[in-house]
Amino acid sequence: MVRRMAQPSIMELEGLDHEPFAGRLAPLFEGAPRFLAHLAAARPYDSWADLFRRARAIAHAMPEAEQRELVNAHPRLGATRERVSALSSREQGYDRAATAPPQDAIAATLARLNEAYETRFGFRYCAFVAGRSLAELLPDFEAALAADRDAELERALDAVVDIADSRHRTLSADG
Repeated sequence: MVRRMAQPSIMELEGLDHEPFAGRLAPLFEGAPRFLAHLAAARPYDSWADLFRRARAIAHAMPEAEQRELVNAHPRLGATRERVSALSSREQGYDRAATAPPQDAIAATLARLNEAYETRFGFRYCAFVAGRSLAELLPDFEAALAADRDAELERALDAVVDIADSRHRTLSADG
């Protein structure tokens, strides 16, 4: 069960000091500290849409070490429930008995793909799950291994922001 984290209005968020601001956004971005510091420093934001638009630009403009930190803040696909945040658990289907934990064959494939991807690219594979099962994500994950590294990093950064935007929308609807 995901603990309810009511989303503040953008005006309420803007009224927070630097650390509480970053703290309110941390669950959306899996707590990547340097990225959250950039978001706090880039204020003010006119709307949540403005925040996510600018978050994408900030993510793409950061030094690569910070980009990898942001992507690597997300758990590996197929990580055990104990190793993922409550929001990741919900997104990857661990809250639905039929999909958690991953079947042995899928878990083995994910472990192999995670290892190969991280060895090849130097960062984790990050994908916007969007309600798809882990099995449905396998073809895209396998195809990503043949992609250009720079293109993969850009795709992963976009996925991070897409995930955060989706989380915000979900939590706003839940609240």
